[in-house]
Amino acid sequence: MIIVAFMSIIMRVEGQVVNKYRWSVKNGSVRGILLIAIGVLANILPAYMMDSLRLPLFLDTIGTIGVAAVGGVLPGVLVGMLTNVLCTLFDANVIYFGFVNAVTAIFATWFAYRYSFKNIKRTACFVAAIGVFAGSVTAVIHWFLLNGTQKESIARIADAWQDVTGMSAFWAFLMINVLLNILDKGMTTLVVCLFLIMIPAKTVKRIRNGLWKQRPLSEAELKSIRKWSKKLKLSLRNRMTLMLMIVSIVLVLVMGWIGTRLYYENEKYEKTENALNTAKFVAQMIDADKMDKFLEFGYDVDGYKETLELLTKIKASSADVKYLYIIKVKKDACYAIFDVETEDMEGYAPGERIEFEEAFYPYIDELLTGNEIEPIESDDISGWVRTIYYPIRNSAGNTVCYVGADVSLTYMPDYMKNYIIKSILIMAGFFILIIAYGLRTTDSYTIFPISSIAECVDGFSYEMETRDQIEEDIKRIRALEIQTGDEVEKLYDSICRMILSQAEQMRSIKRLSDSTAKMQDGLIITMADMVENRDSDTGAHIQKTAAYVKIIVEGLRRKGYYAEKLTPKFASDVVRSAPLHDVGKINISDKILNKPGKLTDEEYEIMKSHTTAGRKIIEQAIGKIEGENYLKEARNMAAYHHERWDGKGYPEGLHGEVIPLSARIMAVADVFDALTSPRVYKPAFSLEKALSIIEEGKGTQFDAKCVEALMDSLDEVRVILKKYNEEA
Repeated sequence: MIIVAFMSIIMRVEGQVVNKYRWSVKNGSVRGILLIAIGVLANILPAYMMDSLRLPLFLDTIGTIGVAAVGGVLPGVLVGMLTNVLCTLFDANVIYFGFVNAVTAIFATWFAYRYSFKNIKRTACFVAAIGVFAGSVTAVIHWFLLNGTQKESIARIADAWQDVTGMSAFWAFLMINVLLNILDKGMTTLVVCLFLIMIPAKTVKRIRNGLWKQRPLSEAELKSIRKWSKKLKLSLRNRMTLMLMIVSIVLVLVMGWIGTRLYYENEKYEKTENALNTAKFVAQMIDADKMDKFLEFGYDVDGYKETLELLTKIKASSADVKYLYIIKVKKDACYAIFDVETEDMEGYAPGERIEFEEAFYPYIDELLTGNEIEPIESDDISGWVRTIYYPIRNSAGNTVCYVGADVSLTYMPDYMKNYIIKSILIMAGFFILIIAYGLRTTDSYTIFPISSIAECVDGFSYEMETRDQIEEDIKRIRALEIQTGDEVEKLYDSICRMILSQAEQMRSIKRLSDSTAKMQDGLIITMADMVENRDSDTGAHIQKTAAYVKIIVEGLRRKGYYAEKLTPKFASDVVRSAPLHDVGKINISDKILNKPGKLTDEEYEIMKSHTTAGRKIIEQAIGKIEGENYLKEARNMAAYHHERWDGKGYPEGLHGEVIPLSARIMAVADVFDALTSPRVYKPAFSLEKALSIIEEGKGTQFDAKCVEALMDSLDEVRVILKKYNEEA
């Protein structure tokens, strides 16, 4: 019936509140409150039924486990604590077990989120674990703090088990309590499992999402935030958790100490007042004028026995007074007149001498003058007592003796220990509730929103390379939908506006950058064309070499070669600046540049100078441009594209990886184009012949990896050859 009611209420409210589902803080709060209210009812009604029928079960955690499985730690703990508070209406001792319900909620949440109540074996382990824990803890509290169980049915079963097994009373009670708790938690979990099977997964998801103060984060997003947070020395969540723990512990300790102290002082004050009132009453009821005769002759004086009986009755009527007596104070000592006997001590005989105790020394003069004194606390053969001395005055108004009333404080430490333990047990549950509330509130209102914003902004700041990436980052941060209603939401709104404005500026900068880059590329091509047009033998050389450079660069990246060096920026710089590799030829005379025959040694040396001339020209351009720019790779290619892997090249004879990578790439592209293009001194070689020559130069003239990248991209090479041969 509980399950049916539970289901019908939730589904009805679901239909009324949300027709078309959309996450919102308001709807989530309504569901959360409703879930908690139903969870409390699901706990209290079966518990009251079990108590009324005097059955040895409790069934007071159905709502706790169910709500924890659906809504998480905070709702589960809150349901558990509210249940224990309300159940005190019919069982006052339930308040001491609130922390057991709270721990049950935590364990149930962990189990539901990590595993599933649909797994029979794991659920059985859950029932056993929570049953053993609850049974053991409640048994210990009942036995040592509450003087045994308050349920007669459990006591009878434990007694029967003791008779059968011969166990001690405590161990019999402990075992029976554990077994009953396992049975209780098994029935409870069965009800919860039925509920979880019946409730739609969409409803569970809506309830869980309702606890967020932003768009609910997926597990992948949470993992991303956790990974991002690991970069921090001390995360805000850890700092807030530590602070909350410290504040809560200090608050509990301070409140516990203050409560204990006030309770102790109040108890001592009340007992002292009762003793004083008893002493005053005795002083009024006895005949003060006979005290001296009573002291001297004792039982032989008429009225002594009657007075002693009266004192005995007065003491019996005052539960707080442990010792009641009348004494005569003299300079040398006290002398007993009346002393009511107790179970643990015989009374002093009339006239018997009693030495002053050390605690009374400061008050002897006051006692000898017959004045009232303040209560005296002492620890002697009578134990730890608080003594009230009240003067008994005769008809003339003179103090003839004192009535003494002692209240025992010996039992107070044990009493206070029980009080402290009970206070700790009560506060432990609320302490867990405070921690759970603090952590959930901190997570919902601060940690997750700020972490989500920071993680998005961090990605936005470092990954804005393309327009698509910018748009994606804007969508990510706007999709957070933070609705905390406080400064965090204001910060989120401000950041969204700022990022939108920044994105628009970035788009403008990107457009300007693209335009500038196109203009620069155009100037490079124009400059390279001016140089190429002086050479009648290099048709489309700069276009083809740039295409081959791109093919080699992409091939190297696919294979993972030189991964640290081959960044997207490096690849772009190399491809864009490739046309400038022969810019130094502008310094070579047309006579040498266009000579149809073989160059003389002197002419060849002049021709080789185009590498150093190109480096000088580009370095002059670099010097006029501030900051990083792609012309640095243009300088490397212009200067070193005729260097060889074996060190036999020019102009500096560099070898191996000492040669800049961009120049090694250009060396392969430049020679390959020269081989496949016609020259005045040779016809164009076939593709197979050119590739064979390039292959022969691998490891001597060329970087083997660059050659490999070219060889693995022959389809693309053929496309370039076909394109420019047709144009020719």
